[in-house]
Parts: sequence; structure tokens; C-alpha cells
Amino acid sequence: MRDVAIVGIGIGKFGSLWEKSFRDLAVEASLDAIKDAGVDHIDSMYVGNFSAGTLIEQEHIAPLVADYLGYRLIPSTRVENACASGSSAFRMGLIEVASGISDVVLVVGAEKMTDIKTSEALYSLSLAADREYEGYQGITFPGLFALVAKRHMFEFGTTRKQLSAVAIKNHKNAYRNPKAQFHQLVNEEDIENSPMIADPLRLYDCSPITDGAAAVILMPLDEAKKLSNLHHPLVKVSGIGQANDTIALAQRDSLVGFAATTEAAKKAYKMSEKKIEDIDVAEIHDCFTIAEICAIEDLGFFPKGKGGEAVEAGLTEIGGKIPINPSGGLKGKGHPVGATGVVQIANIVEQLRGEAGENQVKNAKVGLAQNLGGSGATVVVTILEVV
Repeated sequence: MRDVAIVGIGIGKFGSLWEKSFRDLAVEASLDAIKDAGVDHIDSMYVGNFSAGTLIEQEHIAPLVADYLGYRLIPSTRVENACASGSSAFRMGLIEVASGISDVVLVVGAEKMTDIKTSEALYSLSLAADREYEGYQGITFPGLFALVAKRHMFEFGTTRKQLSAVAIKNHKNAYRNPKAQFHQLVNEEDIENSPMIADPLRLYDCSPITDGAAAVILMPLDEAKKLSNLHHPLVKVSGIGQANDTIALAQRDSLVGFAATTEAAKKAYKMSEKKIEDIDVAEIHDCFTIAEICAIEDLGFFPKGKGGEAVEAGLTEIGGKIPINPSGGLKGKGHPVGATGVVQIANIVEQLRGEAGENQVKNAKVGLAQNLGGSGATVVVTILEVV
């Protein structure tokens, strides 16, 4: 197996982008990644996308993106794994380069979510849960994660203030990210006065509906070192792990964490030969504030039950013990479902290159991305390091 480097990244603006189509978003991010890499061809492409069929009434999107990008005859494959579609596509691209099948692979994640009614978008998102045993009974993802939050509060004393601390931090980071959907600082009073979505989760505990795309270019590390016009440090994919759990929340052994995160992280740490202490920065799947608290525990950054205290104490701030979501995360940056896993990886690349602007983590050499699908039925954890 060959070592693999990320030689190019492209991150589009996130938000309600009514003037741009799905293909516009995917192509713009891809072209930015190709330009950043300085490559003159693409051998293969993977497109991470969750719900184009219901959101834009367009299936068979992989050849659509390849066509409008100008690569009509290369293999192009769509990967769907709910909110982990982007990182799952990245994993497939990584395998293709590492195996020697292709030398230059583009991975793009994209979702167009805001051109329909909110109720229609929520219906589409609900299809990532167990349709027969959860969806048909009327529960939504805010409801499922509210159950996780309630149980976490019951078992560990996690507080409403600690949930709010996640949102406050991530909005503050997004405020300084020009690509983020929200540039709005929030405080505890704002959160307490926002509408209740599913007790105890309020509006500011929930990630938004978002349009957006992100892309990366993968190459063998040895070949990447030969690129004559590369203008930035190389970032190596040190490890990756994917794990699955039951799709229905009620069938899990525990509601206070996600076993798939723990297992995927174990695989990524082993492959990368890194320890938790080696991680300098992390992009975490904070679809809801409780999800970030659970993730930083499941990944090993903090003991189980201590995640809320850690956030409240400022340990996950930029400059803290382990900076979490310096980009603003899903909560502040936005959550275009198919793009989320790819943009998390691209954001880590920015950090390791020293290109994260006002949100730069000092001396970041090793970074981690955790991308969660559904209510934790699929998780991909990726570890990157600067070469």
C-alpha cells in the first residue's frame, strides 16, 4: 500500500446559496482543489452526497459532476452514507490511490438543501434514521439527539450551560471563518431565549440546513513530492477508520456515546501509529451540541462524562488543551450533508499548512476529523499529519 498525500483542497462558501445550483457548487469546489494541487489531470472521482434525489430530484449525480467539470470519460462514483457520505467518499478515494489503481483522485462532497421547504428538507434528512422503527413513529433527529442529551444529563450531570458552551464556542469560531454560514456571535441568554426544538435542545443546539461543497485531491506521497509547482506543505493521510452501529437508537447498548466513533478512532489510531496525545486539532461532527460532547469523550480527549465540563472550562477553545472545531463546526460553519466530511478534512489540511487565518491553531502538526452519519450508525475518523 502506498502512502497518500492531500495535495489540493477547495472549500466553497456555505449558506443559503439560492443563486447556485448543485452542479455549480460541486464544480467550483473541485476546480479550486485542482488549482490548489497544480495537477494537470484527474484519473478518477468520488462524489459524496446524501440526498440529491429528494432535495434536487436528481439521481446519478457522479457523471453529472464529472461532465460539467470536463472529465467525461473518467470513472466517477457517488458514495452515500448519510451525514458521513463525504468522509466515506474520501475513504474510497484513499483506497484507490493507496492500492495503485489511480494516481490522482478527486473527492468532492456537495449538497444543495435550501431550494425547497424546510419541512421537505427535514423529511429528506429523516431518511437517514431507521424509517420503519423511528421515522414512521414520528421521531426526528433533534428528538433522537435529545434522548442522548437527556440520558447524558441523567448519568453524568451534564448541564444546559455546558450544551450552550458548545454553541457559543463554535459560533465564535465561525464568526472568524469567511466561508462559514453564520457570522453571528451568540451568548447564553440568546440560546435560552431561542425556541425549544426537542427538550433540552433549543434552536442554537442544532446545526442548520445548508448549501455547500468541498473537494480534495489525493496522490501517492512519493509522486506528490515531485510536483514542481506545489506552493504549500504536504499533508499525509496517516490513518483512517470506519465503523457502523445499529441504525436505530433504541437497539444500542448505551445512549451516552457512540460506539462506532470509539471503534473507528481505534482503527485510525492504530493505522496512524498515533496516540490521542499526538492530536493537535480536531474537527468534530457537532450536528447537535450534545454530539460534540459525546464525541470528545468517545475519541478519548476527555473521560466519559467529563466532556461538558471540559467545554465549559475552555479546554476545547483555540489555545486550549485540544482545540475542537476551530472552523465553527457544523453548528456555525454549516452542514451541507454530503460535503461535511470532506470539508472537515480540508479544514484540518488548512490547519496543518498554517493557512487557517484567524482560527489558526499554533504549531498544529497532527489533526483528526470525525464524521458521523445518522444518529451514529456510521462513523469515519481520519488522522492527518504534515510531512
